[in-house]
Amino acid sequence: MKVVALVSGGKDSCYAMMKCIQYGHQIVALANLMPADDSVDELDSYMYQTVSWAPNNCELCRVHGIAIVQKTDTWIHKASRFMRHQKLSYRMTPGDEVEDMYILLNEVKRQIPSVTAVSSGAIASDYQRLRVESVCSRLGLVSLAYLWKQDQSLLLQEMVAAMGLEPGKHLGKEIAFLDPYLHKLKESYGINVCGEGGEYETLTLDCPLFVNARIVLDEFQVVLHSADSIAPVGVLHPLAFHLEYKAGSASLSGSRETENSIQEKTGLVFEVQGECPQNSEAMCLPVAEVTDSVEVTDNRLNISRRKKDNAFSICCWLQETQKTSAGLLDDLRVVLKQIESKLVRYGFDWGHVLYIHLYISDMNEFVVANETYVKFITHEKCPCGVPSRSTIELPLLEVGLGKAYIEVLVANDQSKRVLHVQSISCWAPSCIGPYSQATLHKEVLQMAGQLGLDPPTMTLCNGGPTVELEQALQNSEAVAKCFNCSISTSAIYFVVYCSTYVASSERLKIQEKLDAFLKQMRVWHFEERSMSKVLDPIFLFVLASNLPKSALVEIKPILYVTDDSETVSEIVQDLSCMKAPLHWGFQHADWHESCFQKCVVHEKICAVILSITCEIAARICSESLDASQSKDCQTSQADGGMGRLSRFCIYLLNKIIVENNFSWEDVTNLRLYFPTSLSMPMVTLSAIFSSAFDELAVMNPRMKIDGDSIFNLVPVLGAGRSATMDDIITCELFAQKS
Repeated sequence: MKVVALVSGGKDSCYAMMKCIQYGHQIVALANLMPADDSVDELDSYMYQTVSWAPNNCELCRVHGIAIVQKTDTWIHKASRFMRHQKLSYRMTPGDEVEDMYILLNEVKRQIPSVTAVSSGAIASDYQRLRVESVCSRLGLVSLAYLWKQDQSLLLQEMVAAMGLEPGKHLGKEIAFLDPYLHKLKESYGINVCGEGGEYETLTLDCPLFVNARIVLDEFQVVLHSADSIAPVGVLHPLAFHLEYKAGSASLSGSRETENSIQEKTGLVFEVQGECPQNSEAMCLPVAEVTDSVEVTDNRLNISRRKKDNAFSICCWLQETQKTSAGLLDDLRVVLKQIESKLVRYGFDWGHVLYIHLYISDMNEFVVANETYVKFITHEKCPCGVPSRSTIELPLLEVGLGKAYIEVLVANDQSKRVLHVQSISCWAPSCIGPYSQATLHKEVLQMAGQLGLDPPTMTLCNGGPTVELEQALQNSEAVAKCFNCSISTSAIYFVVYCSTYVASSERLKIQEKLDAFLKQMRVWHFEERSMSKVLDPIFLFVLASNLPKSALVEIKPILYVTDDSETVSEIVQDLSCMKAPLHWGFQHADWHESCFQKCVVHEKICAVILSITCEIAARICSESLDASQSKDCQTSQADGGMGRLSRFCIYLLNKIIVENNFSWEDVTNLRLYFPTSLSMPMVTLSAIFSSAFDELAVMNPRMKIDGDSIFNLVPVLGAGRSATMDDIITCELFAQKS
């Protein structure tokens, strides 16, 4: 990509440019906000560093050998204009200091239309990153933040290949000279060694990017801004400097230039004039609105809702027929509109949605699907953050469905905490679209589907499914760290989507790699943090028709996150002696334990993966029934035994949740995965399970269904608790106490 770099003259912005070049991008312009009066150093902005804005931008242009666009800061000396929008997540606010950056980058786009990305030196500040991302989003640019979330000690070492700092002693010193002292201050006072806490700012005089010349300070003045005895503040103000041209200098494009031609580049400095408009609504890219009237016949529309006080799920799919067949765009619009209407009917909106499962019939139409998706789920509709999302291709048409199928997880409040990093960085894959890396609500962290993408390049790793899996796990761990947890210690369960393009011989290797990776990471956590107990996660493997970017593997971790680290170490499986009632004549047997995995957080969460293999199915259907079950036996024979299997699944799930002191009212979602090899239409299977739940409700007066289905059927090529994924029915249940 062709990049404009936001530069302050300091080490971070310069090193960020070097990383851009390392990852194959081309720096075509620099941009900065300069003080209105270069005799005054502004120290109070939360967004902009001006104390090292570069001695003279003409010289900055010369040393880089490329154009620079600059703007005089309208916010300098106007304290009331600093932060008119004070929330962490920025929304366009006339008069805010961020709007100066918008004007600057908008001018860059006008001067250099080929620019598609913006580089910045953000390391740890969400405040700055979110504002750069907001401006980039409005201008249709990609944010590049290659220093984001990187280890600051390692960054400092790379860049030089606070309490305790004294202006008179340390100002004007090289970072290499201060390196050991900064690390000593980190140990003593906990400062950020890269200066991310505002401990210090830097001025870059030379680096590999300065291909034409280096800056030499001839004279400078140390100005004491604050003489506080504990934390004095001082500024180094350059008074005189010159350029020292390098022998054989070359521009970033690689062409050699003479000193005379370098000096001619002073004409490449563009200055942006003007104040930030008071009403800049027109500056924002228009948000697409859904104006089409969406109609669908009732016999095509199927909606299920799992009701719950704290959170619930809504699922919508279409029954396809030849006469009503439509394209993916139309089907997805219908489904989204119906879910939106359902949300409004219950008093909610898209801002209450925590997670979205997007199932489509053809991954080749993903771009079309996303264009439709973004018309419904927007940042404006989700002020607390857009929901996380996973997208996979499923054999929808093979089971008589339309081309789009959506399930949403909804909260009854907007207390969610969302992580949405749109910048491309070395940290984890960016979410440039309207979905977030992770959403935390009521101690449950829902992660977006993670692919094996190399974060800085956003390309899939080479080497096959196990390599992709390892990278996806590393990406997930990076996201988990932002919530002070780890996938190896806090995971409740993992859903692993395998593409049908993965050979059957490779699928077991995926499971082995997953086990080995988590075990190795867990050992590290034990050694580093002395943790004695962790959650024992469960696993669900799903064979999908295709995945985004034609990936071979996608993982979706669900984590339990608590603010009290001691609570995590004391989590135990609940072994309540409460006995579940018997239904349909099923009697407890030891072999039932082999049908499921569970992870229980005492009095909080119960997660279950239940699988019915061919062997178990044969055993269930061959068991003798007493006379009172003769009617059920006839039903089972009529539907090929699926009626019997559905009742066994519900019986066993009911037994698990009751014996762990949960109820069906605590169930947030229940997914039933079935393979297309069953050759059974989804409407038929749905009717069978609905009938079984109705019977359970009759036998169990405490269970309330209220008319809506409490389960979601998901057609797959295969699923199961192991990577063989050859089960007849796989149940994924998640229950959480309010």
